[in-house]
Amino acid sequence: MDFQTIYNQDKLLIDQALNRYFSDSDAPYHRLLESMHYSLTAGGKRLRPVLVLAFCRACGGDAQKALPVACALEMVHTYSLIHDDLPCMDYDDLRRGKPTNHVIYGECTATLAGDALQAEAFRSILEADLPLETRAETARLLAEAAGVDGICGGQQLDMEGDGKLLTREELIEIHTRKTAAMIRAACLMGIACGNGSEEQIQAAETYAQALGLAFQIRDDMLDVISTNEELGKPIGSDAQEQKTTFMSLYGLEQCEREVHALTDEAVQAVSRVFPNAEFLQQLVRSLETRRN
Repeated sequence: MDFQTIYNQDKLLIDQALNRYFSDSDAPYHRLLESMHYSLTAGGKRLRPVLVLAFCRACGGDAQKALPVACALEMVHTYSLIHDDLPCMDYDDLRRGKPTNHVIYGECTATLAGDALQAEAFRSILEADLPLETRAETARLLAEAAGVDGICGGQQLDMEGDGKLLTREELIEIHTRKTAAMIRAACLMGIACGNGSEEQIQAAETYAQALGLAFQIRDDMLDVISTNEELGKPIGSDAQEQKTTFMSLYGLEQCEREVHALTDEAVQAVSRVFPNAEFLQQLVRSLETRRN
């Protein structure tokens, strides 16, 4: 099968699994469940859970058994988006082309939805049909990506950088945590599910860091060159908030060169150690020119 067919099949598998979570309309706290379900099933590329399945498969593992782990990662990603959109944070009213959670359910329920999604992610991992050691390692990786060394620490640095002229090194420090940490977790959680080798872990680390940085640079580009309709959220917010971005530092042409070089780095990282790296290579290539 070609790359797009495999991606679409994995995405459908993930979407169907996510749709089964938090659908109990009879629970007394059904509004909270409805809020969680709303954001979890709002769409998106499902890049991170697809990476879990792809790396598990690349190591010779059973991608179906890795599905609860992939869903857990998407729960944490969704929680971070709900909280990022809150009035006390980025104050956005559009996400993935739909009203943000707090616009529909209010700030209090949206906050609780994010809190609950993070907790339920670990339940999903711990109840998975995987060896105890695999569940422990994937939970550790997810906790590392979600905590102070990952998206929370990155978000704090990002907020402290508002209105300041940051250096390239400071930007990379922020986005290694805020963006690349969850991509790294996806790749390494997939390898853990597939019982991959130490060499494969190292290759995945390089792939994830390059992909994560390329993904963020492309995000910064799209905030300038895309449209609200294409991106599914308001554009131009970085300039309005006086954020230093890769676009404000380097401009469009240099950013395009950086994304291309990082994509090449990711492709090379997996080509040496996985028997069939074609899907992983095509995946990172497909993101090089994405429009959303």
